[in-house]
Amino acid sequence: MAGGTYTVQNKVRPGAYFNFTTNASLGTLGDRGITTMALKLSWGPVKQVLAIHAFDNIKTLLGYDLTDPKLMLIREALKRAGTLLLYRLNAGTKASATAGGLTATAKYGGVRGNELKVIVQTNVDDAAKFDVRTLLGSDEVDKQVVADIAGLIPNEWIVWSGTGSLTATAGASLTSGADGTVLNADHSDYLSAIEVFDFQTVALPSNDPTLKSVYAAFTKRLREGEGRKIQAVLENYPSANYEGVISVKNGVVLADATVIDSVSATAWVAGATAAARVNETLTYQAYDDAVDANPRYTNSQIEAALKAGEFVFTQNQGRALVEQDINSLTSFTVAKGKPFSKNRVIRVLDAINNDLKRTFESFYIGKVDNNPDGRNLLKNEYVKYLESLQAIGALKNFNSQTDITVVQGEASDSVYSQVAVQPVDAVEKIYTKVKVS
Repeated sequence: MAGGTYTVQNKVRPGAYFNFTTNASLGTLGDRGITTMALKLSWGPVKQVLAIHAFDNIKTLLGYDLTDPKLMLIREALKRAGTLLLYRLNAGTKASATAGGLTATAKYGGVRGNELKVIVQTNVDDAAKFDVRTLLGSDEVDKQVVADIAGLIPNEWIVWSGTGSLTATAGASLTSGADGTVLNADHSDYLSAIEVFDFQTVALPSNDPTLKSVYAAFTKRLREGEGRKIQAVLENYPSANYEGVISVKNGVVLADATVIDSVSATAWVAGATAAARVNETLTYQAYDDAVDANPRYTNSQIEAALKAGEFVFTQNQGRALVEQDINSLTSFTVAKGKPFSKNRVIRVLDAINNDLKRTFESFYIGKVDNNPDGRNLLKNEYVKYLESLQAIGALKNFNSQTDITVVQGEASDSVYSQVAVQPVDAVEKIYTKVKVS
């Protein structure tokens, strides 16, 4: 279904179109907590969108336990996000080994395949059969008892080929597996693939300026051209100057001494932003398991970063805190004022857009008459939804009598709605005057 912003009522496709200005469920609030990221990995399906959750057993899928340093970015994203839509960018080269007429080929390309080994031994109970064991490091991950090569079936790690009899071997190690390279075109493939999924944030763990501009343009197109209110989290990209882009300036140090630089910190910021509720700010929230900012900045450097629209971590009593939950927007206008630089405000406005769009598409477009009764139904949905936002402290001063107008649009099949909302921000500055007598 079409969506996006409008300047005049001249849209061609049926859809729900929104404009938000400073002066400005349907059903219920939509679920949050979905982030997405494309990575170079050493195991796993290639160029597919995989839904990963924090407590999933992903070893056979991605080749490593979630605690392994190889999956650090995935782990950081899932510290807050409920779901990570993961995409592997690189195909790599599959490791392989031969033992007599048997060829064992790793299921996926990548260096993880080089840690596989095949052992073929005569079965102790039936000398006409063989035990074929697959080892990952020192761990047995598969065992089959077969008479010949034709009897083997693929497992989670190895695909078999060859014909004839098996030959006993104490251990044939798979070799020549490689991760390969990632091209910018692979990121373009990812963005095309992920576009059809629902998510709140996309992280780019890269300092490549070309890729940053591609992700920023992708985000702007989805937000303004298609009504998909997402945010991109990029490393040191304040020049985006856009509410849809969060620019991460620095990183953190974890309790186990792992250093998370600004590139890697995009994973946590994306996960935390996606998971944050519409009535919640990340300002002064602690980065999970972090004990310090990396690097630390002086007061004047922090102030300069905030003025430049940068998302900064600061050290405070053995923790790394989000100094202020802001995006990269710094050029304010009458239509888009300073509140648009606050991510809590953006979450409220994005929720209104996404939730209303979803409900319009499900229950109104093509289903309700464009007459006074139909428009009253639509207005009542607005009221119910916006009152639910006010009830949880996401909006304030909402008046259902004066803040909503729903009238016939310029065409017979269009409706024009005007809604005034005041998103609630969080207390961030406390000024106290103390009188001493």
